[in-house]
Amino acid sequence: MSAAASPARSATDIGELLDAGHWTTMQKTVVFLAALSIVMDGFDGQLIGFAIPVLIKEWGVARGDFAPALAAGLVGMGIGSACAGLFADRFGRRWAVIGSVLVFGLATCAISLAGNLWEIGILRFVAGLGIGGALPSSTTVTAEFTPARRRTLAITATIVCVPLGGMLAGVFASYVLPTLGWRALFLLGGSVPVAYGLALIAVLPESPRFLARRPNRWPELVRLLGRMSRPVPAGAAFTDAAEQRLEQREGVPALFEAGRARDTIALWCAFFLNLLAVYSAFSWLPTMLNAAGLDIAVAGSGLTAYNFGGVLGALLCAVAITRFGSRWPLLLCSLGGAATAFALTGVDIRTSTGILIAGFGLQGFFANATQSTMYAVCAHVYPTTVRATGTASALAFGRLGAILSAFAGAAVITSGGSSGYLVMLGLAMTGVAIALALVARHIPAMRKAAAPAVAPGAVAAER
Repeated sequence: MSAAASPARSATDIGELLDAGHWTTMQKTVVFLAALSIVMDGFDGQLIGFAIPVLIKEWGVARGDFAPALAAGLVGMGIGSACAGLFADRFGRRWAVIGSVLVFGLATCAISLAGNLWEIGILRFVAGLGIGGALPSSTTVTAEFTPARRRTLAITATIVCVPLGGMLAGVFASYVLPTLGWRALFLLGGSVPVAYGLALIAVLPESPRFLARRPNRWPELVRLLGRMSRPVPAGAAFTDAAEQRLEQREGVPALFEAGRARDTIALWCAFFLNLLAVYSAFSWLPTMLNAAGLDIAVAGSGLTAYNFGGVLGALLCAVAITRFGSRWPLLLCSLGGAATAFALTGVDIRTSTGILIAGFGLQGFFANATQSTMYAVCAHVYPTTVRATGTASALAFGRLGAILSAFAGAAVITSGGSSGYLVMLGLAMTGVAIALALVARHIPAMRKAAAPAVAPGAVAAER
């Protein structure tokens, strides 16, 4: 069979084919499925933050005793992020997403049986493997089922599902914790993603760009393109011309080739500091507010407001990036996150609770807007061959910042109270702004990228 020779003579360019034509209902459905997996990710990932104040009282432990358990979960997320990217680039995006959802769902269910902090830590580590793997895998699916002109908004709408899931976790916890307790919180919270992961086996297709790189799976790609209203002949051969022109090789070393070393390092730093700030809120915000004198329900509403602000911020920032490019919106959001955190140090927690909760909503607006849209920058900087690996490596460094937050949050709250906690958030977001200013290949404004002289393949090449 001359499959190897066929692409050189008359191959279909998968990049141009995907970027041309409508964004079909089938493609939007796949993006929705990927986004829903991230809702589950954010939901299960943040349940522990709402449960900690209850566990402190029930088990009579100090807040610092939870740091190793939280760190174990975040270590798992870091490993999961790195391994899932390599797995997705080698074996496919589909099974990377499905496996991640099943792993964190089953492990979260098992936490309901834990009898001590060590058991919670081990199970959080296993859950972290899935939580960390779901994010880069799902964003890659979104990127590769979306035409270039819609990609930034689609990726951001997928990532924004992390705070959306956290917001739903807050509402869920407010009903379940007072009536059924923390064990039911984890059992019920883990059962939903398990059911969803099983459903994905039946409905989630493989990425067309992944299939295009494997001639033995071209018949599967032909059928998939037919479902996407992009019919091609049954014996069609495929190439990804834009990616081949870049002459990329797979793996982590490729992240430092073709002038991408500066962007890779800057993105790693930005993710590290931003996840330090974000996970300090996810893990410790209810505990910090409870320690400052607010009851558990009000303390939990602070994290819910943080996530609600994050949903709005990420969507608005995505729209701004589409119009103005990514540099200035991301810089303004990261600086806004720093300014908000510093300003909140002057608010009295007990007498101005409403202002404080609203302030955390604004902090979440800026911090999560920055976090969510940085994934779109990764999808722009890295080509298909290493897109999942590039996104996963940046997120893996981010997880290191999140791991630091497990210990730093407990230490800062104990020694510096709410003011020290807020200063830590402000300094982290200031560092994010500096790192993002150093990124050279920011997403251009759409009006520039869509100029008549730019062919669809050239747009795809930038991604």
